[in-house]
Amino acid sequence: MAINRAQLVKELEPGLNALFGLEYDRYENEHAEIFDTENSDRAFEEETLIVGFGNAEVKAEGSGVRFDTANEGYTSRYTHETVALAFALTEEAIEDNLYDTIATRYTKALARSMANTKQIKGANVLNNGFSSSFPGGDGKELFATDHPSQSGDQKNELSTSADLSETSIEQALIDIAAFTDERGLKIAARGVKMIIPSELQFTAERIMKSPARVGTADNDLNAIASKGMIPQGYVVNNFLTDTDAFFIKTDVPNGLKMFERAAIKTAMEGDFDTGNVRYKARERYSFGFSDWRGVFGSPGA
Repeated sequence: MAINRAQLVKELEPGLNALFGLEYDRYENEHAEIFDTENSDRAFEEETLIVGFGNAEVKAEGSGVRFDTANEGYTSRYTHETVALAFALTEEAIEDNLYDTIATRYTKALARSMANTKQIKGANVLNNGFSSSFPGGDGKELFATDHPSQSGDQKNELSTSADLSETSIEQALIDIAAFTDERGLKIAARGVKMIIPSELQFTAERIMKSPARVGTADNDLNAIASKGMIPQGYVVNNFLTDTDAFFIKTDVPNGLKMFERAAIKTAMEGDFDTGNVRYKARERYSFGFSDWRGVFGSPGA
């Protein structure tokens, strides 16, 4: 249904001083702090885990060497969604508008809606990361203490859920350093960036920036800050829904990813019969994860 003059009564009256409601600042591209972005030219993308060899063994003199085998593990699929929104204006509403161009104003509102949807979809990978209703390629949710592997279960979640604190961050970094590959070989992983909801930004600032330990009478060194354990610091994502959950992105490749299938495009066309003008915005993308080792999380206590 087209937006008509009856819906824009005040905009058609002389003497109106200001229009407001569409000029708010918005949170821009917060997903870019979380996801590595790649382009895609197909309906979906798949990424498959390659399982290598186990530890080498001592070979007794004169005996044969043991042959090991490699194979493929699980596959993660990214299915691109089409996100679109449109509006239409009647010919009369455009003609009778007395102020700045009505189409330009509502086109900006269209862009705002498209951007907000992208931020929500990106944040939902973390928001849903503790729910078994959203499994990854290995059949487990993003954050779990029992990710299956050929060397036994592994974890990228605290064994005991905890709120953000110096102690919980230290334990998360210890657990990240203990990551192994599918065959149990140690991998050199470390946390590089912490991702938090806005409710935790003051706690994070004190923990990450204080030279001494936070909230104690001791004069001990703040080891997280002095060792530069999370070199990229922390970022606030305003679309996270759990107020006490926190996440640490690691330097393990092929973790959290966004695939862009078609960049945002806008189009407009007029209808000959009615004179209405229609405006549309459309893009295609997908958010997800391949290697769960790319991020560590805690849902809070």
